[in-house]
Amino acid sequence: MTDSVKQSPTLPEATATQIPAPSASEIRRLLHDLSNALEVIVQTSYLLSTVSLQPPAAEWQSLLEQGVQQAVKLNQELREYIRVNSPE
Repeated sequence: MTDSVKQSPTLPEATATQIPAPSASEIRRLLHDLSNALEVIVQTSYLLSTVSLQPPAAEWQSLLEQGVQQAVKLNQELREYIRVNSPE
């Protein structure tokens, strides 16, 4: 199933058109809330990795971990994109 996980494209650098400050502020707020929700998932995935799981649960935990890492990476890329492309 790892073959079906797509790599996220590299986000473009700052452009001439900046994200308006009110929009950037709201996106930052949403990304902060998303980060908080992801932290719960990251910690739960970690805790699951510390116990012995029987098949197929061990495979599910591995899939969960892959998804968690991809979501965290996307969250970080979005935060960087907003930082680079907004006036604040």
